[in-house]
Amino acid sequence: MNHSRLLSHTIASVTVSTLAFLAALFLGSPTKAHAGWTQPDADFSRYDVPVFEQITNHIKAKITAKLGKDKLAHDRYFIIPFAYENKGNDPAFSHSFMSVIRVFADDKHPDLTEGLKLRKYQNRNFEVFTISWIPRDFDRNPDLCVFDGFGSRLFASWNKCPVSPGKSFKLDETIKSGVTAKNAIGMWGPYEITEAAFNLAVRRLHLLNSGVIKYRADDRLYRKDRVAINCFHAMAGLEELFPNGGLFGTGFKMWGLNGTRRVLIEYKARATKMGLLLDPVDIKKDLYGFVYAPTRDSRDIYDPFDTASAYHR
Repeated sequence: MNHSRLLSHTIASVTVSTLAFLAALFLGSPTKAHAGWTQPDADFSRYDVPVFEQITNHIKAKITAKLGKDKLAHDRYFIIPFAYENKGNDPAFSHSFMSVIRVFADDKHPDLTEGLKLRKYQNRNFEVFTISWIPRDFDRNPDLCVFDGFGSRLFASWNKCPVSPGKSFKLDETIKSGVTAKNAIGMWGPYEITEAAFNLAVRRLHLLNSGVIKYRADDRLYRKDRVAINCFHAMAGLEELFPNGGLFGTGFKMWGLNGTRRVLIEYKARATKMGLLLDPVDIKKDLYGFVYAPTRDSRDIYDPFDTASAYHR
């Protein structure tokens, strides 16, 4: 083989390898899409309890343990990051969202945040809201446009999906969407945050619901100019009012569980350093899941979690 033919062969090999790498990176490996199947270790003891009730009971137990039994002298604040995805981690069936809770101090009149309701659990008063950013009509039209057009995952300008009016849905509405799709639902925390972080989250919620910012799942060309953002960018950037979105933007399979993991990486790097996030975060160990199983004896369920409870409604 002469030098010219050798060089051509080398370039062709590199090109094929590069294309294969890019395809795996942006489009995902077909074998990895089924990771988590045939795991027999999901907990079925609460199988008949609706998954929304399972989730809220899990949150209540965790926060109650953090608060302890002593009198609460000042307000305490917590975040619970979530994600859901289907067995193929399809972006149209994936979502990242976060609930934010304030537990009010004992023996003080609660100073409620505008637009929120006073709630009570055991002897504690609290308020809660959720940042769950999706198209305003998603509950009536759940066909989410993420990538439309050949090569749109690689080249943002080729994506034909429209910009849509957005809405931050409540936690029960969001979980209902995940259950309808029979998705695996994951949650982290609760993590304690400061009052300043809570106030920023409230301002973020008001910004989203003001109509100033639109929704687009692929926000690569719209986030920088503050035109539209996607769900995981809506909950990103705990330390600032408008989320910038971090290093990798929307690509690299940043949706579902991966999207929320990316948000938590940024929280650890920035919000913790700034003193807004008070609890340590272990992205792997802190994750707890809820997996759909059609029957009690189901074994071929999609379970991407180390620890999970089964649900069917």
